[in-house]
Amino acid sequence: MKLYIVIIGILCLSAGCDKNFEKINTNPVLPSSLDPAYLLAQAELNASWNSGTITYQSAIVRHTMHPFLGVLAGGNVNQKNPAVERMLWDQYYPLVRNLVDIVDKTHDDTARFNLYQMARIWKAYVFQVLTDTYGDIPYAQAGNAFLESQYFPEYDKQQDIYNDLLREVDEAVNALDPSRATEKNELFYNGDIGKWKRFGNSLLLRIAMRLSRVDAAKARTYAAKAFQGGVMTSNADNCLMQHSATYTNAFGNQLNGSEKANYYLNDMLVNNLKSGNDPRLQVIAVIYGDATKDPAQTTQDKDPAHQIGMPTGYDNTTIPTAPGYPGSLYKYSQIDRLTLGNITAPCFHITYAQTSLLLAEAAQKGWITADAAMLYQQGVTAHMQQLAIYGGTAVIPDNTITAYWATHAYNPAAAVEQINTQYWIASLMNGIEAYANWRRTGYPVIPANTYATQDIPRGASIRRLRYPDTEISLNTQHYNDALSRQGADELNIRMWWDVQ
Repeated sequence: MKLYIVIIGILCLSAGCDKNFEKINTNPVLPSSLDPAYLLAQAELNASWNSGTITYQSAIVRHTMHPFLGVLAGGNVNQKNPAVERMLWDQYYPLVRNLVDIVDKTHDDTARFNLYQMARIWKAYVFQVLTDTYGDIPYAQAGNAFLESQYFPEYDKQQDIYNDLLREVDEAVNALDPSRATEKNELFYNGDIGKWKRFGNSLLLRIAMRLSRVDAAKARTYAAKAFQGGVMTSNADNCLMQHSATYTNAFGNQLNGSEKANYYLNDMLVNNLKSGNDPRLQVIAVIYGDATKDPAQTTQDKDPAHQIGMPTGYDNTTIPTAPGYPGSLYKYSQIDRLTLGNITAPCFHITYAQTSLLLAEAAQKGWITADAAMLYQQGVTAHMQQLAIYGGTAVIPDNTITAYWATHAYNPAAAVEQINTQYWIASLMNGIEAYANWRRTGYPVIPANTYATQDIPRGASIRRLRYPDTEISLNTQHYNDALSRQGADELNIRMWWDVQ
């Protein structure tokens, strides 16, 4: 190949290839630079969860269950699956590249002042997802390959990353200025500065609460800052990406494609909703007809009384031995493909429901001055109302919600468990956040996975995903530095904020 290049170069020189060189080698339809607002839109669009989070995070927290091994092995059986574990890394670091580029292009541009702040906020969100998934990660030097030739970035300590995330979001939210030019091309809020402020403060609250066990003083300080600054006030403030038939939801693709007969709702989730007579079960769950006899699975049973969740600890060969086995895999409940499992379903990143529940916990701890019981009820109600976005059949009537509260009062004696169990439910379809919050609080209490063959000690839980193999081979020194601080690159190793 090198020989051919040399020969071509000699021929070009002899033929006078320098004549009109720039014109000949410039693509007349390819833009030489991109408006940074479009880079932000791309970083928003491409942040929707990939299907790998069903295999790990959603399965670990017992939202979903699949009994199949091989390419689908993961949180269902506590096994390694390198191809799936790296998916979030491969998805989110290209977003970092875009966001670092925006920050570089706009930090001195007074005309793009608000875009600069938006990019800082969204970059912090992206990095929180990455560090919550893997632990110590490239942070300060990440995304700088083009700008500063940082091809092998150092891994930063998670504690340092979190300290900087708090600073970045706090500064950016306070700097957002509605009197300055805004950005109508971003996809979350159409440039609405008020909504970006409320989103940013809700993110600040989430980041702060993650430190509740490892640095309670700092968590309290920043939770109070977020609350005083103004967080989300209704479902209209939800940070979400709406999908379409063109830009589809990766979950929807998985649940409606070749894997549609393989994913089920976990019995822990179904039993929780069923025992509490929770109206959300009818929106979420359905039993489809036997796919071997009805490939389109047109038969649907949405009666809450009939729903059966699939238990963890079994594969497709041992599931018939599970207690209460209904006689067929297809008699277990699945996610309704017309509501949450639709290919056009939105991806929720941060919601009013989640934010209200975090505030309820902060209030219960005495970190903010507010009514914890009111915030708790506000959060659960918001999630029930949030489901309406999935269509008419997903709407829960107001009188049904009112009736629910007649028998589900807030219990101060069990507040932290009650609040975070509801956070777990309100984060359905966002396994990333449900998983992080479960590790932070220990709620809901998840029984040990009893599957026979696991890649971690029996009785342990998956606490993180492993780094991609490419990091081991290409960024070896910095990878090893991270392990020397954090511990072995294994599924059961706890990260900095995940303490008992």
